[in-house]
Amino acid sequence: MKKSEPMSESYYYILLCLSKGANHGYGIMQMTSQLSKGEVTIGSGTMYGATSNMMKKGWIKEIMSDGVGMERKRLYCLTTAGEEALQNEIARLRRMLESV
Repeated sequence: MKKSEPMSESYYYILLCLSKGANHGYGIMQMTSQLSKGEVTIGSGTMYGATSNMMKKGWIKEIMSDGVGMERKRLYCLTTAGEEALQNEIARLRRMLESV
């Protein structure tokens, strides 16, 4: 089994949100709050720094928005490498919980 480095909470929630479908930054911030029941807040600075770093890692990519009124929104989607990173983190978290 491959050991993976812990992922930051922000990275985890961004990838988790994108595993449900492409989204824009503000949508990811809102979904993170919903999924974490308000316990995790991702600010815009963290959001755009994280998405930039995750694009460099090849975990997410920017796609063209095609909705009405969305011409200026950056949409992000998960890549295969991003899905693998998310699944590795979920497995790591499960192993930690099993030891409790």
